[in-house]
Amino acid sequence: MSSILADTSSPPRERVITKTRHDHNFAKFPRQGVTKEMILEMCKREEVQFVDMQFTDIMGILKAITIPIHKLADALNNNVWFDGSSIDGFTRIMESDMYLKPDFNTFTVLPWTKDGEDITARLICDVYMPDGTPFEGDPRGILKRQLEEAKKLGYSFNTGPELEFFLFQKNEQGKWAPLPHDNAGYFDQTTDLGLKIRRHMAFGLDEMGIEVEALHHEVAAGQHEIDFKYADALLTADNAISFKLTLKALAQRMGLHATFMPKPIFGINGSGMHVHQSFASLEDGVNKFYDANGQYYGLSKLATQFIAGQLKHIKAINAISNPIVNSYKRLVVGYEAPVNIAWGQRNRSALIRIPRVVPEQAHRATRCELRCPDPSANPYLTFAVMLAAGLDGIKQGMEVPPPIEENLWEFDEEKMQKHKVEMVAENLAKALEYLKKDEIIRGALGEHCFHQFYKAKLKEWDRYRMSVSEWEINEYLEVY
Repeated sequence: MSSILADTSSPPRERVITKTRHDHNFAKFPRQGVTKEMILEMCKREEVQFVDMQFTDIMGILKAITIPIHKLADALNNNVWFDGSSIDGFTRIMESDMYLKPDFNTFTVLPWTKDGEDITARLICDVYMPDGTPFEGDPRGILKRQLEEAKKLGYSFNTGPELEFFLFQKNEQGKWAPLPHDNAGYFDQTTDLGLKIRRHMAFGLDEMGIEVEALHHEVAAGQHEIDFKYADALLTADNAISFKLTLKALAQRMGLHATFMPKPIFGINGSGMHVHQSFASLEDGVNKFYDANGQYYGLSKLATQFIAGQLKHIKAINAISNPIVNSYKRLVVGYEAPVNIAWGQRNRSALIRIPRVVPEQAHRATRCELRCPDPSANPYLTFAVMLAAGLDGIKQGMEVPPPIEENLWEFDEEKMQKHKVEMVAENLAKALEYLKKDEIIRGALGEHCFHQFYKAKLKEWDRYRMSVSEWEINEYLEVY
């Protein structure tokens, strides 16, 4: 479907989805127990013409094989075969045959296609090898394996990410540039040109089965945040992938570009993906991170051990949660970025924060928030390594260091040493070295994924290291 381009002389025209409610939609929050018959009936009612069979590569880039509707019944029964040799982190040429097994519970009709002739639905898929075994390098499968480790201990892992993003418009030459769509600031209303845009995005997310909880303008010009409800980590990772797809598609239809690049503009805040985390008992759903008599902030011993594990492994986690060169332009002091390996409650300069909750909700809402991940990360791999680190803390009975409530950004070197506060990995190359040496985080990925990821990211770092930037030209060309 064609997009409407921005007119740089006036605000972009809005061509958006209509807010609708369909009585025949599947239960939305969350979808469960969807059958093949339900999918085929929904496709008939919605006049679906195509279905995207979606999955991600190890970098978190969404991929899909599109099939016409007349092939859907066969795909639901017999899966969809494809050549995996050209997908980042997948198989070699001689091992290229793979197939996609759709998760029926992820079926939805893409709302931005409903007003066209090519109405399209999607199914998120798991990747399998020809012998029927799950592909060891499938990011969704890697997260599933870690969730099974938590399940063995009697827990489900809940996550709630906050993905910040920028809306950019085209410059005078008609090229996409880091040109913010507005000049508003945090929670602004009168100067916020994205107010209506975010609301249309919320309608689109609702149609995708993602329950929106809050939406607002962020700190930087052109920066926004839309928060959706937490869920078990697999559903949340599916939702995070769908979230990015939906926002990009709807922004394009309004003549804008939505980017989840962590630091697109020098001198202003970057975009993070803070992740709220908790454990629920598989037996009765009780929040296992809460203990009214806990030593710190109503946290259980289990929760503090979990936090201790993440603090220990964070530099290796950085390679996955902050996976591109640009990620580390965000992780610098001065722009509210969590660069200090510490934790606390009132302290937003710390890596892990314990959000305050009203006493009546503490038994349900107590959680911890890891603040360093950014939205360029693959959510499946990020949640997997976060969980692996936390489980290591639990299994090893790790003790969490005392929390710090002072502003860490104001600490000098002497005070940092006194409190034994270290910094997160300083760049992608350093993070990759930490990942290579960390048996727990590397093990969570599996050797296939680790080697493919490590090799690809080293090449990315080398391309960056050898490139000549505009800053270098401006700084040195006339001087030397």
